[in-house]
Amino acid sequence: MAFEGIITRLNLLFADMENQPEDEHELLEQIHMELSQMKATGQPLPQDLLDLEERLNAEFDKRGRTPPATPAG
Repeated sequence: MAFEGIITRLNLLFADMENQPEDEHELLEQIHMELSQMKATGQPLPQDLLDLEERLNAEFDKRGRTPPATPAG
């Protein structure tokens, strides 16, 4: 998937998170998987997305959960 497509998906997931806060954990997992998919394609992540990934990992730690596995690529 092209970089722009992944960014679009991330934006949609953030909008869903705002509109459906009851599904927050599932949306966090989906965002984490999108970032992992970007990394798996060998695309360098911009610093803001690396920062986001770090914050997501901290959120998973805070909740006592582990992030979803990186999809096979």
